[in-house]
Amino acid sequence: MRDRVNSDTPNDAVIVERHDDIAVLRLNRPATRNALATEIKGHLETQIPALMRDTNVRCIVITGTDEAFCAGGDISNMADRSAPSVRTRMYQSYTWAKTILTGEKPVVAAVNGAAAGAGFSLALLCDIVIVSDKAFFRAAFPGLGAAPDLGLALTLPRSIGTARAKDILLTNRRIDAAEAVTLGIAKQMVPATSLLDEALQLAKALAAGPATSLGLTKMLLNNAYGPIDDFFATEAMAQAVAFGSREFAEGVSAFLGKRKADFKNA
Repeated sequence: MRDRVNSDTPNDAVIVERHDDIAVLRLNRPATRNALATEIKGHLETQIPALMRDTNVRCIVITGTDEAFCAGGDISNMADRSAPSVRTRMYQSYTWAKTILTGEKPVVAAVNGAAAGAGFSLALLCDIVIVSDKAFFRAAFPGLGAAPDLGLALTLPRSIGTARAKDILLTNRRIDAAEAVTLGIAKQMVPATSLLDEALQLAKALAAGPATSLGLTKMLLNNAYGPIDDFFATEAMAQAVAFGSREFAEGVSAFLGKRKADFKNA
């Protein structure tokens, strides 16, 4: 199935590979575990909408390079924690996050490794998730004293139910690949060596389907639970409050200092 035609952005933060009418979008900063730094987010902001508009693309696959899918947000880019700045950053990310979630083309997440924090969110913005046997998920937000973002408090309960979502989001426990399949976070688990091939097989089947029907199905499912824009507005407000708290300051300090956060005395 490795029938790559070309690579649109070689040696960049986000690489786009074309496999006939399938686009594989690969986060490509393995040194930082593909965390959503400004450089990566800038590429996503331009490439995701472009791929959704491209009439030669019928399905998109999102994956990561090397051992991680995406380690979440970039802590080094969170120095300005004022509410206006946090809300501005959130809305900038919504431009591409909402496009993945609501765009008319099917999107497959091929989770090759750690999907933590916003990386967990990114995977669940996609329509179908496939995981390698080396993958795992963790909310991570409680460890920093932050609120879930990029739609995770919306997409996770829709996938697995509210009670299970509360368990994962409140306890910050690790979900390995096998449990992710059992819970319904992922469709299937495959050996790491065959992850991309399996994702491309699924994408090929989706690409061969009726594009109009699939797009309308996504629209109906996304509107079944209330306006997404209203949710994102509430989420941005919640994250702005969280980033301004003493608990978040302690969480970031503990993360950078590689120690356990002491939220009780923050």
